[in-house]
Amino acid sequence: MDHRALYQQKLTTPEQAVKAVKSGDWVDYGWCTNHPVALDRALAARKDELSDVKVRGGVTMWMPEIAKAEDAGDHFTWNSWHCSGIDRKIIGKGMGFFAPMRYSELPRFYRENVTVDVAMIQVAPMDSHGNFSYALAASHLADMLDKAKIVIVEVNKNMPWVYGLTGSEINIADVDYVVEGDDPAVAQLGGGGEPTDVDRAVAKLIVEQIPNGACLQLGIGGMPNTVGSMIAQSDLKDLGVHTEMYVDGFVDMALAGKLTGRNKALDKGRQVYAFAAGTQKLYDYVDRNPAVMAAPVDYTNDVRVLAQLDNFISINNAIDMDLFGQVNAESAGLKHISGTGGQLDFVMGAYLSKGGKSFICMSSTVTGKDGSVKSRIVPTLTPGSIATDPRSCVQYIVTEHGMVDLKGLSTWERAEAIISIADPQFREQLIQDAQKMGIWRRSNK
Repeated sequence: MDHRALYQQKLTTPEQAVKAVKSGDWVDYGWCTNHPVALDRALAARKDELSDVKVRGGVTMWMPEIAKAEDAGDHFTWNSWHCSGIDRKIIGKGMGFFAPMRYSELPRFYRENVTVDVAMIQVAPMDSHGNFSYALAASHLADMLDKAKIVIVEVNKNMPWVYGLTGSEINIADVDYVVEGDDPAVAQLGGGGEPTDVDRAVAKLIVEQIPNGACLQLGIGGMPNTVGSMIAQSDLKDLGVHTEMYVDGFVDMALAGKLTGRNKALDKGRQVYAFAAGTQKLYDYVDRNPAVMAAPVDYTNDVRVLAQLDNFISINNAIDMDLFGQVNAESAGLKHISGTGGQLDFVMGAYLSKGGKSFICMSSTVTGKDGSVKSRIVPTLTPGSIATDPRSCVQYIVTEHGMVDLKGLSTWERAEAIISIADPQFREQLIQDAQKMGIWRRSNK
């Protein structure tokens, strides 16, 4: 097959390609940094010709053109698999919704549950074998594109080429249209600024629990990033990576010589992840780097895979938690923030790993816009808040005031342990709340 000739046959303009979209269609934009740019702009220009077009995306890094018009919701509905601040703005505009999921199940959703009329994503330029790399997001894209009736790829020369498992590339033979965009810079995700004293205190407690040769998963956010920075400056060695999201913290560890992966039972020597987002430093590092490996999320997040990785260490954030041990990492009451993502997968997987540990970290308090200070440890989750991690699955909880392991504890033991790492100013009230709920022993006060 002459791949270059086939490429030329399928090459078209964004305006021509998006004519494939019809009113009532389900259109998929892929995931995070892979969302289309030129195709999105061309589809937005067709707004007045279309109605009831339902678009899927996730971890959106910039405001899509289809969502910018004042009457955009009359023509397009946005459906996010995992919300960023941009997704929340689209939902707040009244034209978007969240689609709940455990991230590991997303490829199966595409195989069994959802419709895709047109899929359009950014990819790295085609190689000599006719393949396009999904670049920074293997995720669920292989199953998404396999399900799509029409596949459109938007080539971006700035997208890094990432080596990976089956499910990290698509061949020109399986593409319907090729579009060459404007080669925009890949959207960057910052590390959240300088770590706070609270971040450092929490990170220090966690790093002390990590053995040499451990395999790491870091969630997004300031605290996990601080953990990564501390590991890069620590004496730890021969660490491995098997994570959902690859962030700058891993690059820092790799450049500091901490990541060899030589103790991994699976993918020895490779840093494995489902998708990546960060600064240009990260994008330069993963480009054609045999030390890293992209993989579909039903591999990276599969608890059966995680269980085979000894000393698997999972580190994630939370919004708040209650005295029963339920962790909310995705909403503030009825206000949706992010999503379940892979947090529950990794909490369960780490516990199944020999020597594995899962850590949920958070500051003990949060300061509101009005300056009021509230405890992140609450008697019961706020009505409407989501229990991302059920109490039966949670292991270590960490705040700046300490660390507790909830495994094996009864309700009163849990309440006592959780209150011990709350901010001191709220502990007495939490004890009173626990007494009212029947989960406090007077002898412990």
